[in-house]
Amino acid sequence: MGTAPAVTVRGGGVTAASPTGAPPTAALLVIDMQITLVALAHRAAATVAAVAGLRARARAAGAPVVFAQQQDEELEPGTDGWRIVPELAPGAGDTVVPKAAPDSFLGTELDAVLRARGVTEVVVTGFATEICVESTARQALSRGYDVVLVADGHTTSVRPASSGRYAAPEASVAHHNEIYRNLRFPGRRVRVLPAAEVGFGGGTPSYGPGTPSPG
Repeated sequence: MGTAPAVTVRGGGVTAASPTGAPPTAALLVIDMQITLVALAHRAAATVAAVAGLRARARAAGAPVVFAQQQDEELEPGTDGWRIVPELAPGAGDTVVPKAAPDSFLGTELDAVLRARGVTEVVVTGFATEICVESTARQALSRGYDVVLVADGHTTSVRPASSGRYAAPEASVAHHNEIYRNLRFPGRRVRVLPAAEVGFGGGTPSYGPGTPSPG
């Protein structure tokens, strides 16, 4: 992937490169897998491991790896909690897009980054299922991208079972996976796959050896 460090994209736009061959059509999008947030997460270690495996396969296939990184009064840039967890620390060839809203496209360069790489399908992972993952996946569809929601690659916060205000985390993840399995978007392909079945060969996620989709 070269020796350059990860690129952080801020306001000012992205200039599309002139690829020598066909650009990959799929990109891995990792949303808000930051130290403070992952510390709150249900199935944190398993989710991090699933995303790390996807990143390795994406890099091996030459597919773009893009991190959306929240920054606000609780996640101040430069602080330890704001940083992406060490297991997923962006490396050479990865792109980091700062964001300030649940929708990773809103007021950011994400759309420009994806279009500059010729991306047509976004493989969505990260935290939190009902907020930033959901908002970003829907926006990706509205902006013309196909979406793969990685069934075991997104998660939400742990909360007391007695709270009564929110669904249990495992129920929330399963609920959103089922919504996306049945979501129909004109002109778009929407899939829910476990991480083990997502491949980036030729830039396009594909079905691998069959294992039941979690949730």
